[in-house]
Amino acid sequence: MVNANTTNSSQTKPTLIPILIIASLFFIFGFVTWINGALIPFMKTINELTSAQSLLVASASYISFVVMALPASFILAKIGYKKGMSLGLFIMGFGALIFIPAAEARTYWMFLTGIFIQGAGMTLLQTASNPYITILGPIESAAKRISIMGICNKIAGALGSLIFGSILLSGIDEIQEKLSLVSVSEKNALLDNMADSVVVPYISMAVVLFVLGLLILKAPLPNVEAAPIEEAEEGKTAKTSIFQFPHLWLGVLTLFMYVGVEVIAGDTIIAYGIALGFPAADAKFFTTFTLLAMVATYALGAFLIPKYITQALALKVSAVLGIILSFCIVFSTGFTSVLFVAGLGIANALVWPAVWPLTLNGLGKFTKTGAALLVMAISGGAVIPPLYGKFVDGTKADLIAQGINEVTATASASTKGYWILLPCYIIILYYAISGHKVGLGSVKS
Repeated sequence: MVNANTTNSSQTKPTLIPILIIASLFFIFGFVTWINGALIPFMKTINELTSAQSLLVASASYISFVVMALPASFILAKIGYKKGMSLGLFIMGFGALIFIPAAEARTYWMFLTGIFIQGAGMTLLQTASNPYITILGPIESAAKRISIMGICNKIAGALGSLIFGSILLSGIDEIQEKLSLVSVSEKNALLDNMADSVVVPYISMAVVLFVLGLLILKAPLPNVEAAPIEEAEEGKTAKTSIFQFPHLWLGVLTLFMYVGVEVIAGDTIIAYGIALGFPAADAKFFTTFTLLAMVATYALGAFLIPKYITQALALKVSAVLGIILSFCIVFSTGFTSVLFVAGLGIANALVWPAVWPLTLNGLGKFTKTGAALLVMAISGGAVIPPLYGKFVDGTKADLIAQGINEVTATASASTKGYWILLPCYIIILYYAISGHKVGLGSVKS
């Protein structure tokens, strides 16, 4: 395996303080990311949207990773990891403030703009923090460090989902019942009042993000860089272009698919529970089930990798489990099916921490660009969940046309939509078996 130890001036080993600082950043963007599970049914109600339209909440967040990843790489090259992380927090805080006029106007595109800006800030954070924690120590144990970061990320996500679920989804069932009975003016008043519930939590979020952005500037983070690519042997041509690393591009595709299924597992499960007939007061906890499953598996991964299992083996097991659970979801009903969706948290947990080091392995001076491309792959969360929503809407319309009542059609279509997971996990399995080795023949392992 190519040596990817830190190469700062003092050649210091990773210390607890920088790891804790990066863990706090993973906590922040975990909290912000996973409130989408509550935002989706909330936006669907206050803006009277279809399933596909409501999932644009996820699209707005994740499409920013396509738009901003390469600019983020350029920014980091100019100002470094530390200032880049601080700037990312400031941008996220500004995005949170957009929710105030958006709530006042109850305009969906303004909400999506705020979410996109927050995603842009998270892009900068992700582009800096993921390669930073990867190369902060030996590449062989990178999955362990990223698993620890994942625990922070998902615990924060569980808290965010619970807190915002309680705030945004409180009384949503009663409001939905009233909407069909009241006049247009009364309906608008109800929805305006519901929209206003985002103001206080998003102002609080903005304040926290701005303060953390200032604190990061003073934080004791050492400078780290990936080790240079080893010299080619016996006249072999040295790597001179990012296009000479096919395992990188396959890794980007794999991460694209992975983020898509991770977002589906976390962001659709509340709406799925509601579609199956569970009250919102109960369904608001479902995202937490997914995230807690991920936390438990992250902890297991941190213990097992690399002492007992390799990063590649962890990825294989994850992909196979994802394939099995995909079948279980679509061939089950009710709360059992919900639990299988939550179980995807187990299948998903070790994919991210395994794919990053496997993909960055051997990139040397191209590590920052490779990291930017991997961050762009997070756009899978913008593409695949809306495809799930489109599939659900189309299947629901077909079932209603066949004479099936709307409640039953919604539940059945929502379940069948999870077929979209299967090809994604098959691609992840390919990368785990052989894709991560493609083109690395000249790299020592």
